Amino acid sequence: MAPSASSLPRWRGFNLLGKFMADDEERFREADFEWMAEWGFDFARLPMDYRCWTGDDWLDFDEETLAEIDEAVEYGREYDVHVNLNFHRGPGFTVADPPEETDLWTDREAQDAFVAHWERFAERYEGIPSEELSFDLVNEPADTSHGAYADVVRRTVESIHDVDPDRLVVADGMRYGREPVFRLTDVDCAQSTRGYDPFPLTHHEAEWTDIDRDEPPEWPHVTDSGKVQDADWVYADRIAPWKHLESQGVGVHVGEWGVYNHTPHDVTLSWMEDVLRQWERAGWGWALWNFRGPFGILNSERDDVDYEDWHGHDLDREMLELLQEY
Repeated sequence: MAPSASSLPRWRGFNLLGKFMADDEERFREADFEWMAEWGFDFARLPMDYRCWTGDDWLDFDEETLAEIDEAVEYGREYDVHVNLNFHRGPGFTVADPPEETDLWTDREAQDAFVAHWERFAERYEGIPSEELSFDLVNEPADTSHGAYADVVRRTVESIHDVDPDRLVVADGMRYGREPVFRLTDVDCAQSTRGYDPFPLTHHEAEWTDIDRDEPPEWPHVTDSGKVQDADWVYADRIAPWKHLESQGVGVHVGEWGVYNHTPHDVTLSWMEDVLRQWERAGWGWALWNFRGPFGILNSERDDVDYEDWHGHDLDREMLELLQEY
């Protein structure tokens, strides 16, 4: 059965950051797709910055950069890895620094540009089946209402489907992906949640956050108020609301999750095993942030891991084998 907005496969894989920032000239690497497939994974989310393929004019598309995205889509098709294109930064919104100068949720010009970009991708990839390619509209919407967000998603999905009626589209949950958006149950799109809780554990000493604890986190996690956050809490607090959304005919996938490299490795793996087990229970797929880098299985620069050399890269074999179990 083909994937649909109401029923997603249990895809599992990684986020690949080839077009993550406008000033990053790195291309997506064929080896990443090859190794993912070799290790048994079948999903690659590509969080991208729209400034990689435009200049000051939002609608001035750079064909050379778009061709590099085409290349990643083809790598996915070659290695049987589903490719999920995502705007980590779209016209008018990003969670990254610097913020956009306009507001996607209220600015009509930004909305028009946002829709135009997705229409361009819809035209470009029309005919590639949704088993191989999907669109994730914008990363971790925040600082607006569910209604305003739903209006932008509804318009964008309709525009994509005017071009390519069969394209699978995914919308991230609100509040940085944590909250399901029930206003979108009448829209032909699946939804993507997150796995970054408890945040003091997953982002311990992350420089871009205000998380700075004197003691390293433990799992289960105990909040400052004394509340115990454990595997049961993950299901009841973080999964159950999304299962309610799923019961209304909306497919769910965990688009990002992971633990920053300052959290002790044994705590990281213990937490990861618990959330993986809960997502398996829920029937959901997932994409680890990231493949290469401080959350990932390659070149994470953790100082408490006995790395294995993998084609000149530092492989966290213990984390890889844990992921392969689920």
